[in-house]
Amino acid sequence: MNCSSELFDRHSHGNVDGKYYLLVDVLIAANNAQINYRYFNVDGTSAGTISMQGKVEKIEANSMTYQVAVQTKTESELEKHKDWPEHMKYLSYISSLHFNASGIHNLSVEVLDMDDTKDYAVVLFEPSNTVCGCRIVNSRI
Repeated sequence: MNCSSELFDRHSHGNVDGKYYLLVDVLIAANNAQINYRYFNVDGTSAGTISMQGKVEKIEANSMTYQVAVQTKTESELEKHKDWPEHMKYLSYISSLHFNASGIHNLSVEVLDMDDTKDYAVVLFEPSNTVCGCRIVNSRI
């Protein structure tokens, strides 16, 4: 799936500095998962990236939820942490807490709504609490 969302920092008081775009690429093949979070400024320049790889631990068919145990994560080093979007700071923080505590970051990808005929889905990512509109690249969801 290729997903997108607009991010707004509610503390920016409507400034362009508080608006970002998020693209999330989700690839699940067999029991392997890769999730790439790509953040962009409104002018299209990169605001940072976080890539996660792991294993699909469980698929809850009735709720269309994938439980993923992330084993590795890489974060962009080009941008300074203080300039990252708040969402990226939170995702980096919460996943680092989990890695430090147990060596694994658990996340879920839940399909809230889907239209196979239009190759479209609405997806919730947890624990980042992000809802995105997604284009389904391979409809084996």
